[in-house]
Amino acid sequence: MEQKILVWLDLANSVLWGYVLIFLLIAAGVFFSIRFGFAQIRYLLHMVKILGESGEKNGKAISSFQAFAISTASRVGTGNLAGVATAITVGGPGAIFWMWVMAILGASSSLVENILGQLYKQKTKIGTYVGGPAYYIEKGMKSRSLGVVFAVLLIASFGFAFNSVQSNTIAGAIEGSFKISPFYVGIALFALTSLIVFGGDKRVAKVSQYLVPIMAMLYIFTVLFVLSKNLPLIPGIFKLIIGSALGIKSIVGGIAGTVIKEALTMGIKRGLFSNEAGMGSTPNAGASAEVSHPVKQGFIQTMGVFVDTLIICSCTAFLILISGSVNSGLKGIQLTQAALAEQVGDWGYTFITLCVFLFAFSSILGNHFYAEMNVRFLSKNNKIAVFVYRMAMVFTVFIGAITAMQTVWDFADFFMGLMAIINIIALFALHKKALLVFKDYVAQYKHGKNPVFKSKETLGKEEDGIDCWK
Repeated sequence: MEQKILVWLDLANSVLWGYVLIFLLIAAGVFFSIRFGFAQIRYLLHMVKILGESGEKNGKAISSFQAFAISTASRVGTGNLAGVATAITVGGPGAIFWMWVMAILGASSSLVENILGQLYKQKTKIGTYVGGPAYYIEKGMKSRSLGVVFAVLLIASFGFAFNSVQSNTIAGAIEGSFKISPFYVGIALFALTSLIVFGGDKRVAKVSQYLVPIMAMLYIFTVLFVLSKNLPLIPGIFKLIIGSALGIKSIVGGIAGTVIKEALTMGIKRGLFSNEAGMGSTPNAGASAEVSHPVKQGFIQTMGVFVDTLIICSCTAFLILISGSVNSGLKGIQLTQAALAEQVGDWGYTFITLCVFLFAFSSILGNHFYAEMNVRFLSKNNKIAVFVYRMAMVFTVFIGAITAMQTVWDFADFFMGLMAIINIIALFALHKKALLVFKDYVAQYKHGKNPVFKSKETLGKEEDGIDCWK
């Protein structure tokens, strides 16, 4: 029975990721890029500027930068280390090119979903905000049932499946480097996660605010050190990535189409898993921020797509391709470890283990935040339901550390794919409102103002369901 389920799951994921999502994600990225005038490129410097100004907050809600840190905590995980290595070994170096392309196109989808997340957010009794796709599906599309389906899929994938994988990755890395039993690692993760998540959203935001920049800078500076030692090789790496992506080296052999399809599929699949653009996850964090205009958080979350894929994933890709380990037969995190160790010595294994812990643990916190938002949606902010979810989640973190997780990835990919389909449908249905809000922001910004959103002035009769901005 179990074998039949795995075969069915493999077939479903092949269709879902090999055909349906490739079409939908590319179509959405191209459509929203054109509709919003390639805002993700034109306003890139502006994104950097407002990110630097996003640390201030008013009231009890979390700051815009804290929301960015939470979403980045979820984005930047083992996918940036192990996922990129898998993309290269399965799809070839060309997969990195398609990750870049999808990050640039997908950033437009991220902009739309995060504007909508802010637009339809709701204020709680204690002064914080909740929101995300489940909320804008219910309020904007007038479909509570579809919102419930999305919320259940997100809780199953982010709250449980992904967090099991993250804790399992941490336990495996620590056992390999320090010979510590996964059972004890699981106990430690259970205690540490409980300490943070039972402290509420503010504590998750506080930890993410400091943990994310530290872990990102540590990794980026280490890889930049390696690249500085190998500057003459970098032009050749670019040529290899682009040539492999376009099948240039395979045209003579007549297999260019197969090479391009494998690179394209892996680039999109691992790129989406890493940067989450259009999936419907980051709006759960983006909606929780206190901002003067929804587009501000939309821009900040869009910046997160570039940080994740164009910077951190690229660091891993260049590290692997510069080293001789790419042809070693190693896969996943072992390939990344070997690539760094070849350049800096054996301490590279220990350093990658530290990075795995920081990246994966921060992902546990970010994933938990997303899932709790949707538990609140399903239970209408019932405190008992939230408490039960938190208990189940931290227990899952422990179980994940001590259990083989070979099939969890397949389930997670399946749930994630269904989530993305539902969310993209919602984005197409509601993008006109997001476009009106975006144009309002641009008009104020061009007149030298600090944009402030007033729903009645911008949306008129279309403001139905938009409670926080009235």
